[in-house]
Amino acid sequence: MRKSIINSLFILGSVVFLFSAMPADNPISKEGKTTVVNTTSLTTSVQGYVDATPLKIYIAGNKILRIEALPNKETPRYFLKVKKQLLSKWNGMTVNKALKAKVDGVTGATYSSDAVKKNVKIGLTYYKNHKH
Repeated sequence: MRKSIINSLFILGSVVFLFSAMPADNPISKEGKTTVVNTTSLTTSVQGYVDATPLKIYIAGNKILRIEALPNKETPRYFLKVKKQLLSKWNGMTVNKALKAKVDGVTGATYSSDAVKKNVKIGLTYYKNHKH
């Protein structure tokens, strides 16, 4: 009986340790004075042409510094156009202006462009509601 209790406590302690060692699934983090919103867990239902198109949105002083595409399964040749032509369109905008902005997508990469635009809006809305 005593051995069974000790084994149970050991297993419970191991489980607690493993979960505490796992990274938190928090979409907002800080890098110095910059707030970074990671849309990976926020936009799982937003699909580009192939799959999700997660982003990192860098914000300082309530202005967007840059938006970075995270790894995805979109067609590389088309998503490269999105990275080059679309992601920088929000740079320098305030969060409120960016939420209202009508940003044109990239010709030939419509699904990916639409997914990125939705990700930006969802990420910025999350930022507004959860910034510290």
